[in-house]
Amino acid sequence: MKKNNLSRHLGLLGLASTGICSMLGASIYVVPFMIQRNVPGIGPDVLPAFLVAALPAILAALAYSILASAMPRAGGSYIYASRGLHPYLGFVASFSQWFGLSIVIGVISYVIIPFFRDIATELNLPQLASALDNGTIRVMLSLLLLWTFVYVNIRGVKSYERTVIPLMFLMFSLGAVVIIAGFSYNHQDFQQAVPSFKLPEDTSVFNMSTFLAAAAILFSSFIGFDSIAQAGGEAKNPSSSLPKAIAIAVLTVGGFYFLFTAAVYHAVPWQFIAQEAMNKDITAAGVLSYLLPSGWAILIVAGAAIALLNDLPAMILSVSRLMFAWAEDGIFPKAISKVSAKHHTPINAIIGSGVMASIGILGSHFAGDFFLGIDIMVTSMLVNFLLMCVTVVSLHQHNPELAKEVKVISNRKLQLAIAITGIILLTGFLSIHTYKDLTSNVDEWYFHSTPVWLIVMTIASLVYFRERRALERKGIDTKALFSKLPEE
Repeated sequence: MKKNNLSRHLGLLGLASTGICSMLGASIYVVPFMIQRNVPGIGPDVLPAFLVAALPAILAALAYSILASAMPRAGGSYIYASRGLHPYLGFVASFSQWFGLSIVIGVISYVIIPFFRDIATELNLPQLASALDNGTIRVMLSLLLLWTFVYVNIRGVKSYERTVIPLMFLMFSLGAVVIIAGFSYNHQDFQQAVPSFKLPEDTSVFNMSTFLAAAAILFSSFIGFDSIAQAGGEAKNPSSSLPKAIAIAVLTVGGFYFLFTAAVYHAVPWQFIAQEAMNKDITAAGVLSYLLPSGWAILIVAGAAIALLNDLPAMILSVSRLMFAWAEDGIFPKAISKVSAKHHTPINAIIGSGVMASIGILGSHFAGDFFLGIDIMVTSMLVNFLLMCVTVVSLHQHNPELAKEVKVISNRKLQLAIAITGIILLTGFLSIHTYKDLTSNVDEWYFHSTPVWLIVMTIASLVYFRERRALERKGIDTKALFSKLPEE
């Protein structure tokens, strides 16, 4: 019996949907507008900052595509770094990625419920809205949503595709409402709708440090395409389809995000958005509500809810395949590598990821704050993307046999140009993000994401060295193990 009997039935559309749904959450309705408060002074430069944020993301995506074409296996980033750089770096980076994303899955499950509450309020259903505001009901519904998508993943790739692809198209359809509405109005229309707001003269001054800080935050919009790589063990024609799906996801999400943000700023002056953001939390639905009929507002809120909802199945697939790949290599409990004979999915890894995400739901509820988990995720992914670029540089020397299997951008000079430029830009973004975190004013040290992330990395290191020593005591040649791809 084959050691790894995952089935290769995930097509190009399913792979692209995985990346798109992981990238496009409800943050698109919040981040481009709340950034006026998070980075005071960014003013009219949000869109240029977003374009700058896209540069390191595109380079990281190219690095992923290069590595995916040579190593199409479940566990993506872990496999790439462990075979092309060093197994320790591959495990600790992917462990922090797994931890951050698992917690964020719980956070997403928890924050979806208020969107449904707002829809009930708009539909004049006060009793339903009140029920959805109850803490116990909110936690129970969050857990129900989470474990529904855990079950969808357990059921197999076909069940997964039948869920995630329709959700993706529904998300784009509802998001298009914002784009159409935004470009249908201009600042003059807004002033007529809100006569109390007097558009001030634009006296903003460009500041490079402010601009780069905003770009570092907007970079988070591109986190998620790596989930395509984690599904490498279930993709049809993986050496070709994985790079194509990554390119489709990054370009589609980048273009949609830019149009979405441009539409809102086309209809609503940035000065008003900045003024509102300083006083309260705002969303695309909130700032456009001054111009739109209430029915449109319902559609926009529903779009945000669907955008959150479709994060869940794709992210569960991603984190479970990381656990599966560790267990396959023997650096995690072997039971995690169990594959369902009926559905050909890593059932224990999926359930384990669901348990960790459930902890994220309970943590969000009892702590009353979920932004720490998101910051940890951003740090984890910046480190992960950085290591992928370093792996492209090291692959030819560290594992020349696998380097020969690269089928995307096979020219070595071009590979190095992409990877080295990516290393420089991602290091800069990581430095900005870390500095912003460490200098932020918080009540306790553990509300800084950087020390929490370092603690997670320490735990990962202890797990790695313990399990590697156990492999060596069994007489397993770990050098040979980490020089070749897992068996199909």
